[in-house]
Amino acid sequence: MLHEVNVASMAIDPTSNTPILILKSVKGDQAVPIWIGLLEATSIASALRNIKFDRPMTHDLFKNFVENLDMAVSKVEVCDLKDNTFYAKIYFVSEEKSFNIDARPSDAIAIALRFSAPIYVADKIFEQSLMAEGDYEVLNNSEEGKKWAEYLENLSPEDFGKYKI
Repeated sequence: MLHEVNVASMAIDPTSNTPILILKSVKGDQAVPIWIGLLEATSIASALRNIKFDRPMTHDLFKNFVENLDMAVSKVEVCDLKDNTFYAKIYFVSEEKSFNIDARPSDAIAIALRFSAPIYVADKIFEQSLMAEGDYEVLNNSEEGKKWAEYLENLSPEDFGKYKI
């Protein structure tokens, strides 16, 4: 089953300085964090804030190309998680045909935002990305490491700033 999601927030992982995208289900309280690249985070943030640049950025260029082919993006799905790598599909439609292509979730979401297309996450993504009690290992057993582990364990999607990057 697919769940429609919104971009709930974006933040920077303080440990790795990597952007984190938090997707939250529209109906419910399920959320999934996805670590993404800085360029993709910038593209997503600019779309969320409706920032327009003088020259088209990569995802804007792609949107222009698709629209020139008289096509649109109907939806995006984050559909799989294998070996800590997320997979997504972008669904295209035109009067003549429809098809989908494989994509990184960050690119798919950046494009979905530009087309105002809905974003969906598969059940198994929510299930696989949940961290069960005792399902993790603290690698740094110092007092500082224990404080970070406790802090991270108690984080919720609301703890991340809305679209701050």
